[in-house]
Amino acid sequence: MENTKQRPVSEFNSQLKLKGFNAFELERDTNATRIYSRKDFYKICLTTGKSKIHYSDRSFETEGTVLFFGNPHIPYSWETLSTTYTGYTCLFSEEFFLASERTESLQQSPFFRIGGTPILNISDKQREFVNTLFQRMIEEQKTDYSFKDELIRNYINLIIHEALKLQPSENYNQHKNAAGRITSVFMELLERQFPIESADRPLQLKTAQDYARNLNMHVNYLNRAVKQITGKPTTSHITERIVSEARSLLQHTDWNISEIAYALGFEYPTYFNNFFKRMTGTNPKAVRIEEV
Repeated sequence: MENTKQRPVSEFNSQLKLKGFNAFELERDTNATRIYSRKDFYKICLTTGKSKIHYSDRSFETEGTVLFFGNPHIPYSWETLSTTYTGYTCLFSEEFFLASERTESLQQSPFFRIGGTPILNISDKQREFVNTLFQRMIEEQKTDYSFKDELIRNYINLIIHEALKLQPSENYNQHKNAAGRITSVFMELLERQFPIESADRPLQLKTAQDYARNLNMHVNYLNRAVKQITGKPTTSHITERIVSEARSLLQHTDWNISEIAYALGFEYPTYFNNFFKRMTGTNPKAVRIEEV
């Protein structure tokens, strides 16, 4: 049996993963904001326009120019409200950023850490300076300069230091219902773990305890909130999503069963086979054969 169907991977996403960094101008390359894999990369975005940003359990209404810091470990989404929208974005992996011995973990940054405030309003003068830094990153990434990665990291650090001088935005509204807020954050974080794009990067968050730890809350607190809102426990949502992803991998990739089992966080293929049959009533090979 052979299954040769492959999931499409955009050229933008492939290049981003290869280099660990990319910067682009929004008004000229707006499509790129919709196709990169957010869960793998940190994001710094300088935008001018009106929008609503949902970050963890908060929603920010923004107008004018803002500097935004996105953490791949914290769910967020962006709604553009204005008809004109301009700015710059840079995306980078933690491995890229930490390649220099002089840099510290991004999780310690006041903008990227859990509980931080990632949105800052900036003046026209500040925008001009930060614009220049983004423009230099965009140009530098096209060169053959041997130390361009180090130079780009310096530009990122300059943006972070410039942001440290500013006051964070407090123009946000929290969900009125705590259980609804927590459930919304959990469901988005769950969805952010998928799709699995490589067998070399297995699923990291597999249990309710994993999600609670990532969201910095007790697992019982998370479970109560999710069950109150959805009627199902946290574990059921996780299990259903893993089964759904397993079906997709079986139907749309040529990975063998062992690779799929590992990618979904199972130590041994037999564990995956038993899990899949318990949840679906059939075995993984049967699902794959049906699609041939």
